[in-house]
Amino acid sequence: MIFAEPHHPLTAYPPAATDPGGPKKAAPSMIDDLWYKNGVFYCLSVGTYMDANGDGIGDFKGLLRRLDYLNGLGVTAIWLMPFQPSPGKDDGYDISDYYGVDPRYGTLGDFVEFTHGCAQRGIRVIIDLVVNHTSDAHPWFRDARSSPDSPYRDWYVWADKKPANANTGMVFPGVQKSTWTRDKEAGAWFFHRFYDFQPDLNTANPHVQAEILKIMGFWIQLGVSGFRMDAVPFVISTKGPKVRKPVEQYDMLRSFREFLQWRQGNAIILAEANVLPETDMEYFGDDGDRMHMMFNFYVNQNLFYALASSDSRPLAKALNATKPRPATAQWGLFLRNHDELDLGRLTKAQRDVVFKKFGPDKNMQLYDRGIRRRLAPMLGGDRRRLELAYSLMCTLPGTPVIRYGDEIGMGDNLDLPERNCARTPMQWSTEPHAGFTESDKPCAPVIEKGPYGYDHINVAKQRRDPNSMLNWTERIIRMRKEVPEIGWGDFRVIAARDPAVLVIRYDWRNNSVLFVHNLDEKPREVSFAVGLSGEAGKLLVNLLTEDHSHANDRGKHTLMLEGYAYRWYRVGGLDYLLKRSDIDTDATGKTSHPA
Repeated sequence: MIFAEPHHPLTAYPPAATDPGGPKKAAPSMIDDLWYKNGVFYCLSVGTYMDANGDGIGDFKGLLRRLDYLNGLGVTAIWLMPFQPSPGKDDGYDISDYYGVDPRYGTLGDFVEFTHGCAQRGIRVIIDLVVNHTSDAHPWFRDARSSPDSPYRDWYVWADKKPANANTGMVFPGVQKSTWTRDKEAGAWFFHRFYDFQPDLNTANPHVQAEILKIMGFWIQLGVSGFRMDAVPFVISTKGPKVRKPVEQYDMLRSFREFLQWRQGNAIILAEANVLPETDMEYFGDDGDRMHMMFNFYVNQNLFYALASSDSRPLAKALNATKPRPATAQWGLFLRNHDELDLGRLTKAQRDVVFKKFGPDKNMQLYDRGIRRRLAPMLGGDRRRLELAYSLMCTLPGTPVIRYGDEIGMGDNLDLPERNCARTPMQWSTEPHAGFTESDKPCAPVIEKGPYGYDHINVAKQRRDPNSMLNWTERIIRMRKEVPEIGWGDFRVIAARDPAVLVIRYDWRNNSVLFVHNLDEKPREVSFAVGLSGEAGKLLVNLLTEDHSHANDRGKHTLMLEGYAYRWYRVGGLDYLLKRSDIDTDATGKTSHPA
């Protein structure tokens, strides 16, 4: 058995709770250490953020100079897309050296200065861990293809002849033709779940697993607080020419987790795993002993269906389906990321609704399953809808993950191929090339024309406008961090008797908050009860405006919601910090004991 389950006394995971319906309770002593439970993550690419040396490519020196901007925005963690040496055929996800910095971005010294600058400002750093595959230019693969006797031969997945299933399982249908390619030098076929220049690592090989731990340890030593692990279901799946139906080797996740807990106790792994709810616990582990965080793709897809259809019911169903998780685990909530908006988990009818609303042209769609646009143009540049979408992301169960540029409503360039359309340089000012670089040849074209051109959409202009998208985002981030009930508490979707309206309540440590969203462009009047006993639910104090709500004699609140409206309420008043318990309590105020 390759993946033994080691047991040792310092693996201090909390006991599992008996209630399968919600987050399991952790021991009170652990509660303040899990920094990611109430954080705000910000994803960026070094190469498109800020160019300090004028060569047209963003670098760590430029990023270091923008840390005060990010600190002012209020983010608590920066997620860096790949910056290691790479031929750059897949935006850095084809890595040729796991232990370096691409010279275009700087040196290891520049990286350490960056992580040090983040630490000074209380910002953590997580980096992409891309270990499902390497670049075909990686020395391991070059050695592996050179001879069947190479010590690296078994680090990859080979076949003597083309496997029968070579034309199935492509990640990029319509662009990718096969998952097996013949290598002339090796005289054999190699497996690649992604592009043909990205040979898959044989992750079942103990030597490969040991190297993955070494990679993690290296970057932890240089100041990172964890990893966003790319393509986790593929990393842990069995691979080979005879594998017809891959089997996930979940024990591998525990070995990654245990290594991190030993090397640096508060380091985390945020898993990219677009899986169905019934397998979520396999990735988290019943006792929270596998992945710390996962992106909630299931909620993400249903969220966009809700925005497209003005129907909250499938979203509410998705929230309840993904509710069970260990106390130490957390969801990553996002709107758009650096990939396409994957709609593969929706029904065909639902997918068609989203395509029609947000990506009607074939040029806006990708891989027969998704939309490649940025958020602002998808929502027609409508400020009301953008605020609604961000309010939802910040108030659904989990930790929000913001994509760089979305805080100012950046657009996309559909003339660029595939996913590159939404990976254009950050727009800082009205200076040439949006203040991103002094070079006349930026690494990617800056958006110059149309309503999303940098003359109209940039940081400097929005910084001067108190009502700008940027300043609104900064305020909403600050408020989100002051509502830890979302990150820590249990939630309940409350019936509003109107499918266009989503009402959700969180309870944590003797406090409750409640959020209301109108997904329709038309005004709605809704009536509901908070659902707490006694006087607790009679007063709702609005955290964003002076529009508070008092319940009627029957304990019901009646709200008039304008189109695309959102409300953030604290239940019972603003003396909540005086009422907050130091230990977990349930909604009735009774102490919740670990099982």
